[in-house]
Amino acid sequence: MFNRQREWLPRSHKYSPLPTAARSRNVQAPVSTTWTEQGRRHAIMKLAMVGVLVVVALFPWPAMRQQSPPTGSCDTALHGFTCLPEISHSWGQYSPFYSVNSDISRSTPKGCEVTFAQVLSRHGARDPTASKTAIYSALVQRIHDRVTDYGKGYGFINNYNYTLGADELSPFGQQELVNSGIKFYKRYQHLTRQAVPFLRTSGQNRVVESARNWTQGFHQSRLEDKLSNETDAFPYDMLILPEDEGFNNTLSHANCKAFEDGPLSSAGDEAQTAWLQIFAPPIAEKLNQNLPGANLSLTDTIFMMDLCPFNTVADTNGRISPFCGLFTRDEWNGYDYYQTLGKWYGYGNGNPLGATQGVGFVNELIARLTGKAVVDQTTTNATLDGSRDTFPLNRSLYADFSHDNDMVGVFAALGLYNATEPLSNTTKASPRETKGFSSSWTVPFAARMYVEKMTCDDAADEELVRILVNDRVIPLQNCDADTLGRCKLSRFVDSLSFARAGGNWGQCSA
Repeated sequence: MFNRQREWLPRSHKYSPLPTAARSRNVQAPVSTTWTEQGRRHAIMKLAMVGVLVVVALFPWPAMRQQSPPTGSCDTALHGFTCLPEISHSWGQYSPFYSVNSDISRSTPKGCEVTFAQVLSRHGARDPTASKTAIYSALVQRIHDRVTDYGKGYGFINNYNYTLGADELSPFGQQELVNSGIKFYKRYQHLTRQAVPFLRTSGQNRVVESARNWTQGFHQSRLEDKLSNETDAFPYDMLILPEDEGFNNTLSHANCKAFEDGPLSSAGDEAQTAWLQIFAPPIAEKLNQNLPGANLSLTDTIFMMDLCPFNTVADTNGRISPFCGLFTRDEWNGYDYYQTLGKWYGYGNGNPLGATQGVGFVNELIARLTGKAVVDQTTTNATLDGSRDTFPLNRSLYADFSHDNDMVGVFAALGLYNATEPLSNTTKASPRETKGFSSSWTVPFAARMYVEKMTCDDAADEELVRILVNDRVIPLQNCDADTLGRCKLSRFVDSLSFARAGGNWGQCSA
């Protein structure tokens, strides 16, 4: 494979401050047991006002959404960097980041100290891709051209103008990564107080910008701790790996021809198509009854559902789009499973070459964990990984930025979801039933995997390794994990024999 020279993010890049996160407040009406006539009238007026506010807040008034949103983001540390209602947890990979519940405490165990932390992050919330934004725009225009009688709750579409862009981060998505940088700093404060991470990002603009936003949040925390000095001048150095064809990039799949262009490239689409025929017909019928003349197909139905998350994250504060209210919770669960099938069979365990796409990154992770040179003949860049300037092995903090599909391949190569049975394309399964694998639980916008190495009083003979995906501790597989999901470092490395052997890379040129 062709190896290019490194490309560094120049220090001349300047940051513009993003909105300061704003807190939300819950207001309760006072309770009184003694009523005067005046007090009764006063209370009735207050209750009426509260009622009006509730209606205004909950009803998706189109006119209100055209107003400028207030400054700030509801995605704050106060709420665990999660701000949207639970329904947003069923939007597949288009879900904004949220902390997934963990059966094992995500806190550092008592008597232990983290000595190494690696984050692998997806970019923040974005506009649709260029091809999808053209499809969505044409769909909305078609509805406007054909529909004259909108059903109850659908009238807002008549006044809806499609204004979404293509491919770039939304302001909400930028803020997600700022918050992510803050959270990483605070979680690993005993390490982050000492040094900044080695930073690396895949080269697409939204990924690079996400990395920049992450460093802004991280650096903001250092400033608050009065730790910024001449040793970590800002902006930080950042290694950018181009996504050009032929460039070896462990943060972006591209060089396995059989995976990209062979029969396996359609495995995810085929699984989704089968499920679409089962869960989508009743939804399409409902839409067509309320949008007479639109003649929406099953595929159009998915596109209509897509408009919910994309319009929501296009709002600076992620306020729920009225498109979201067109569908029930069960319908959203079906949609989430539709997206999950695409990831599982397209890029994960369900694709015979899916895990192979993540092998290169896993072998780099092994090198970072053990302090030994990278051993890999798949997607690693020998030129970059052979230099201590572009692939240092003496750091305690690393931060890499990539895409959802690439992260799914890495998760597969790590064996994080080996306990998940093959997913049915005819029967829906919840994330609990799939042992934690769903596109919304694993790769929402601004998703992140933390890999920790720690020393513990009760395991002084060897360091332990633990992995969290979106704040959920994932019990490690095939390495004698303890009750906290951790394995000894040597056993963890041994368990990654698939990656160390190069996966199925030999099939890539077949």
